Formats: sequence, structure tokens, C-alpha cells
Amino acid sequence: MSTKNIRLEVMQALEPKVESFMESFLIKPEDIWQPTDFLPDSEKDTFLQEVKDIREESKDLGYDFWVTMVADTITEEALPTYESWLMDVVGIDQHGDYKTNGWAKWVRAWTAEENRHGDVLNKYLYLSGRVNMREIEITTQHLISDGFDIGTDRDPYKNFVYTSFQELATNISHKRVGQMAKKKGNALLGKMCTIIAGDEMRHHLAYREFVKTILGEDPSGMMIAFADMMKKKIVMPAHFLRESGGTIGSAFENFSNCAQRLGVYTAQDYVDILSKLNAYWELDSVRSLNEEAEKARDYLIKLPARLERIAERMKFPEDQYHFKWVEANGAL
Repeated sequence: MSTKNIRLEVMQALEPKVESFMESFLIKPEDIWQPTDFLPDSEKDTFLQEVKDIREESKDLGYDFWVTMVADTITEEALPTYESWLMDVVGIDQHGDYKTNGWAKWVRAWTAEENRHGDVLNKYLYLSGRVNMREIEITTQHLISDGFDIGTDRDPYKNFVYTSFQELATNISHKRVGQMAKKKGNALLGKMCTIIAGDEMRHHLAYREFVKTILGEDPSGMMIAFADMMKKKIVMPAHFLRESGGTIGSAFENFSNCAQRLGVYTAQDYVDILSKLNAYWELDSVRSLNEEAEKARDYLIKLPARLERIAERMKFPEDQYHFKWVEANGAL
């Protein structure tokens, strides 16, 4: 049987469990927070004063901070790309007799939760008066138009490894941005970023559970897929990031350097995420592996130590790159 057919059989076998995953890891729209819970209420007479407060509180946040906020926002707003990509994964079917497919329902509900993140961050940036919204909007349109290639193809195993990793990475980034905002006296932004980070953690817990469940059904296939993703390296969803007039991906490295310099997301975080996934998926105790999967497990178990040594030697430029999104006004 081909690899694709095995994937499809496993996804179909697990589909009845998706409803319980949704109950455990997603929250109904009526019960979860909405962007207006954090933003000035335009129906109230206090609206303009609340906007003034946001603009005042935003003055003490420096250049690197705003660049990171902008990039986080753009990444969240490229959601149409992520949904369309996942809807094309083997076993996820929204057509014909499968329009009620459990996996498709998951992707739509997950997308709906994620959509709130870009909404609230975009509106906050707009109200803050600290960024060039038109340049941000151009970059967002480019990112959606350019799409992405995360090296997973239509393989559900690889996609779930990717999302397990990436959701934890975004949790870390949003959480640290929130901590920095709070430290600078911006309690509202701090709370907003922290609660977004909480959403990302819930989603991370769901996707890592998908992988663990698949390990019980097809341990060799899942182990090999995990190793293949780590050999390619987990690329960030905004790796095609560019500014107006720029080429695909030209802004991403500069943003990554900024995030590293600020300590929002670092090479060490990448290593730590891998170590946590290895531990949760209990790679040491996975049984019934074929020869190729045994080699894949050995590679994965040794990889964190190897990446740790590489991370210790990595150097990042200290000079700030001046993005069109933010006027240069010094570092945080």
C-alpha cells in the first residue's frame, strides 16, 4: 500500500475522535474573548479618550518592539494561506459527501479562532499611531499572494508536526511581547498579547495530541515524517515576508534578526521546542518501528544536543535594519 493510502486510512480511522478534540481544545464563539473586549468601544462617549490613552501608552515602546509586533500581526493576518493549505491535506475533505468531514470542521473552527488574533493586533496597531499602516497592509497582501511552502506537501503527518512546532513558537513570541509591553507600563497590550499566547498554547496542545495519536496508529510512518521535517528545518509561516518593492522573503531574515536581538524568539527556543516535543511524544518508548523509523528516532533523539551546539555559535547582526513599517526611533 502506498504511503498516501496509509495516511488516508489513518486519518479516516481517527476522524471520529476529532469531535472530542474540538470540545477539548477549542472554545465556542459565544464563550471566547473577542477583539472588542480589548479595544476602545466606538459606541461609547469615552472612545476618543481611550484612543488617546493607547497612543500615550505606546510612546515608550521602541523600534525593535514595534517591528516584532508588526511581523507578528502580518503573520496572523496571512490566515487565508494557512487554511487553504490545510484544507488540501490528505484526509481533510470539505467536498461532496465529506463536507461534514471532522478534520475539515476542525480546520474551519481553528481558523475562526486564529482569525481574532490578526483582527485585534491590526486594530491596535492602527490606533497606536506608531506604525505605517499602508506599508503593513502592502506586506500583508504580498504575503497572502505569495503563499508559502513549509515542506509538508499534502502529508497530514508532516503538517501536524509543523503545526505542533509552530503553535508553540507563536505562543512564545506573543507571550514575550506581552511581557515586554507590561514591563513598559502598557497593561492593555500586555494582557492582549498574553491571552493570544494562551490561544496558541491550546492549539499547540491539540496538534501535538494529533501526532501522539497517529504514533499509536502508524508509528513508523509518523517517526519518519517527524525526522524528515526536522531535517528540512521548520520554517516560519512568514518566511516569504517582503516589504513594498521587495522580493519574496527579503524582509524575513531582517525580522528574524530583530526578534533574536529582542529575545522574542531565538535559536535556543527552536531547540527547546524540539526537546519538548521529543519528550511529550516519548520517542524512547515508541514500539514496532521498522528499520528506517529506528534510524529516524535515533536522529531525532540526538538532534537537540547537536542544535544546541550550533545555537551557541550563531552570531546575529546588532545593527538595526530600517523597515518601512516603523519609523526608526531607537531600540527597546
